[in-house]
Amino acid sequence: MPIISPFDPATLEPWLTERQTHWASWLQTLVETESPSGDAAAIAHCGELVADWLRQLVGPEELELGSADAVPYLRMRTSRSDTPGVLLLAHLDTVWATGSFQPLYKVSAGRASGPGVFDMKGGLVIAVAALAAMRELGLGSLPVTLLCTGDEEVGSPASRQIIEAEARRSEAVLVLEPPVAGAVKVARKGVGEYHLRLKGRAAHAGLEPERGVNSVVELAALVGQVAATARPELGTTVTPTVFNGGLRTNVVPAEAELRVDVRFSTSLEAQRVDAELRALAPSHPEAVLELVGGANRPPMESEASAALFQLAQAVAGRLGWGELRGATVGGGSDGNFTAALGIPTLDGMGIVGGNAHAAGEWAEPASIPARAALLAGCIQAIEPGAAP
Repeated sequence: MPIISPFDPATLEPWLTERQTHWASWLQTLVETESPSGDAAAIAHCGELVADWLRQLVGPEELELGSADAVPYLRMRTSRSDTPGVLLLAHLDTVWATGSFQPLYKVSAGRASGPGVFDMKGGLVIAVAALAAMRELGLGSLPVTLLCTGDEEVGSPASRQIIEAEARRSEAVLVLEPPVAGAVKVARKGVGEYHLRLKGRAAHAGLEPERGVNSVVELAALVGQVAATARPELGTTVTPTVFNGGLRTNVVPAEAELRVDVRFSTSLEAQRVDAELRALAPSHPEAVLELVGGANRPPMESEASAALFQLAQAVAGRLGWGELRGATVGGGSDGNFTAALGIPTLDGMGIVGGNAHAAGEWAEPASIPARAALLAGCIQAIEPGAAP
């Protein structure tokens, strides 16, 4: 995947840097426009802001503010051409409930904090800034589609079909999730969730406990077996996370439940864990174990990002960065879906920062010009034939 129509590094990043006050102001505006997952009105409002900026600076051929199963999304195309192009993936929703941060936005020692500033309001600003720079500087590229979904933080149940449809008509996918200390994300683990429910039989805990089938005892005996399906040496983690059982202290519990988080680096490992969990059985002959769930995000394996990572390293070199590093992470993103389709996918193109999903989430507004230059350079460099 060689670089074509080389951009001029002497103009790209300086153009973006000269407008840093605009990007920083936009970041503050987006962060203060809270958009928690599940709040359709708030997410739609966030999408409207991004759409306004795209109209002003990018002049798209198509711009749609729509919804899928009542979940808002924004889709922009730079061209109506049917030629396979570059898909930029972003999301409008955050994990933070309204009012989680007070003040909503603040900057201290160059670090901005606020709900979603790192994951991924900063990535949205970078996408708009990169596309604006390409338009202003006349950087040619394949058609670009920017898709901003509204339910990424809850697994993209409504958006997955749209994401996969857009990926199938694309040469490559660049994901605006944040990097890891500046490193792009070249591989992500897949994600699975399981819910085990054990049904026993209630009885009086003091008068005749022997008549009951104790669901807590039966399910507790399986927790160790669940955890033992992990294979950390292969990148597979299986973590029991929530255990509930019983209603009253004087009643043998009739039901208990366990929730399990699973992360895996390969599809084969996902299949192995699934088979082992479904083979679990309680020891009491009258106890009944029900298991639901499974993998909800396939892994993004390194093969999917290899060519794009090489391209991004070359772009970073032309920008004078030195080495651009790649990182493998445990969390999933919408890039997992596109990579599983065999579409070249590179993640972690967003803003520099840290503490995603945690108190003290922060980002560096000053990193926006450089990250936008990297994104623009990569978009411009992708040539036809990238996809298999």
